[in-house]
Amino acid sequence: MRYSMLTIKSLRNDKFTGALITALFLSMFSLSVFADSALKPLEPEKSHKTAVHDMVEQLNSRHYVKLSLNDALSERLLSAFLDDLDPNRLFLLQSDITEFQKYSTQLDDELKKSDLSAGFFIFNRYRERMIARLQNTLDTLPDNIKAMDFSVNEDIELDRDKAAWPANKAEADEIWRKQIKNRVLGLRLADKDDKGIIELLTKRFKNQIKRMKQLEAEDAFQIYANAFASLYDPHTDYFSPRISENFQINMSLKLEGIGAVLQMEDDYTKVVRLVAAGPADKQGQLQPADRIIGVAQGKKGEMQDVIGWRLDDVVDLIRGAAGSFVRLEVIPAIAKSDETRREIIIERNEVKLEDQSAKGEMIEIIDSDGETHKIGVIDVPTFYLDFEAYRMGDTEFRSTTRDVHRIMGELLSEGAEGIVIDLRDNGGGSLAEANGMVGLFIESGPTVQIRQSNARVLREGKRRSSPYYTGPLAVLINRMSASASEIFAGAIQDYQRGLVIGTQSFGKGTVQSVNALSHGQLKLTESKFYRISGDSTQNRGVIPDIAFPPLYNLEDIGESVLDNALHWDRIPQANHRYYFDLKSGIDTLQRKHDKRIAKDPDFQFLQEQISVVEKMRAKTHLSLNIDLRKKERDAQKVQQLAMENRRRVAKGEEPLEALEEQNTDDIAMNDEESELKAETEKEEDKDKEKAPDPLLTEASHILVDALPYFQPERLARRP
Repeated sequence: MRYSMLTIKSLRNDKFTGALITALFLSMFSLSVFADSALKPLEPEKSHKTAVHDMVEQLNSRHYVKLSLNDALSERLLSAFLDDLDPNRLFLLQSDITEFQKYSTQLDDELKKSDLSAGFFIFNRYRERMIARLQNTLDTLPDNIKAMDFSVNEDIELDRDKAAWPANKAEADEIWRKQIKNRVLGLRLADKDDKGIIELLTKRFKNQIKRMKQLEAEDAFQIYANAFASLYDPHTDYFSPRISENFQINMSLKLEGIGAVLQMEDDYTKVVRLVAAGPADKQGQLQPADRIIGVAQGKKGEMQDVIGWRLDDVVDLIRGAAGSFVRLEVIPAIAKSDETRREIIIERNEVKLEDQSAKGEMIEIIDSDGETHKIGVIDVPTFYLDFEAYRMGDTEFRSTTRDVHRIMGELLSEGAEGIVIDLRDNGGGSLAEANGMVGLFIESGPTVQIRQSNARVLREGKRRSSPYYTGPLAVLINRMSASASEIFAGAIQDYQRGLVIGTQSFGKGTVQSVNALSHGQLKLTESKFYRISGDSTQNRGVIPDIAFPPLYNLEDIGESVLDNALHWDRIPQANHRYYFDLKSGIDTLQRKHDKRIAKDPDFQFLQEQISVVEKMRAKTHLSLNIDLRKKERDAQKVQQLAMENRRRVAKGEEPLEALEEQNTDDIAMNDEESELKAETEKEEDKDKEKAPDPLLTEASHILVDALPYFQPERLARRP
């Protein structure tokens, strides 16, 4: 799985899955597709050969990682390409893998000669086998559904990416049978009858066949080129001319219209993150790791099933004019099973700079002695800079550093005793602004080290001494805090200038550049970030001083889960001072935090939720017995209701009689219910904004506890 924090990737636009079948196996499939004159083998174009030649040259000369184009890399490329085509090993037989092994030591030699023959041969064979499998499924679908027995005690393996390839035809047929049965069962549990299920699956498979037949040589080259690029690191990508054009629209708003960053994972379009202050972020229902399975235009348009679609085709459906509406059908990230669906209505709009700008608020905290303290909170959704206004010489240009400086002055004048910088879900942005914002809290000194591919290390930071805020400071981060956010949080932690609170950050510590090819573009990693301590932010991210329960699963989201992610390492530290001796207080602050959250209903509820989700993720198989699945679903609802009511009672609220009384992601709604819910939530937005954020409140409590450690006499010694 691969994606970029700042862009929507076209990698794995389709899972061009299929099977390399023996002649005997083929005779048992519908062979009508092979007689279709429109289905001709795809062949590499001259532009693809020159593009791959340019790729090889640039990767060899400019990429941070130096790989040798040899037999070992050839084997890795073959494996990566096959995994991209059939990630869950649903179609290929072991005999297919054996046949393709003849290319295991040839691909490097072919790349050196700009020869794409092997890649296109494999791609064409997959394309044929995939269409054959889908056509056979269509031909037998009604009879197969009619014959399905959901009272039988059997199960399906949830994740087959590490499973063995099917040994023979019978084993492959059995795997596919269970896949179809699971889809039918999920739709039945979503209250669809067999007629509706047949119509939906027939439409879905016909669409997939149609799209497979419409594939062009550019599609084959893009998949193969990206399999090659991915061997260097997960942020190195080939952009086809179409993707290049999209990339230029806006790096951080790739999905113009709703403000979301997507990737393909298996046959699903998965949400990577939401653009701060974008339409989806403001609407509040779409969440990272949600899977989009349907898209409809307007509030009443027909829902189009997009499972198995190309990523750029899904992008085209979601895009639209500002002020128009799009409806998304999603499987929520927290769903207990794939049959849980919900519809989300989002009004498309542009993301304006002022929407993403920093905002401040004051929180009042009562300490253990009953004394009230004021803590200023500054929410920084992204590191932004109005480049156009800056270039034009506008003295009032907007930037993160300028806005934070102004807001902090306002909060301090209102009596704030400390400042919390909230970087949760901040995916990065301008490196210059991250450095500039660090300068608001230190006298002078380096903020980040950048190691280039030639091993040269550059240091950036605050070069001249100037006035700065000297008081108590905390930085709040989570798993979606990335890149520039990690540079800021890491510098504040390394200087012992403030406390870092929250969960382990994303771990994106690399820098990319986009370079022209003779055909398309190549985005490649050319340097690596290091903290002033010498530690890399890559892969590991920033580890908080005081940890909160992780809202995002660290095994699903983050640099460390990406294939071929660069490793964590160290370089010599930069000379820097320590402002306070905060490390000496961590144990005391941790004990006070643990004692406080042990009695906090919201934290207890969060920890219970995380525990339930972790147990669900630990399951490797899913039952195909409908009664057992219903029993499991009902038990989950009972458990969820009990947890919710424990929280409500502890907070002095009335308990619920049924889970449906609350706004839950686990309820499948029809169009009218979804629209009414969206309109109601829109009206309640102002009230929601006023509701206390338990994580932010607890971060403020920790800063109040830490006030004594920010006194001048608690200065740390130099290392």
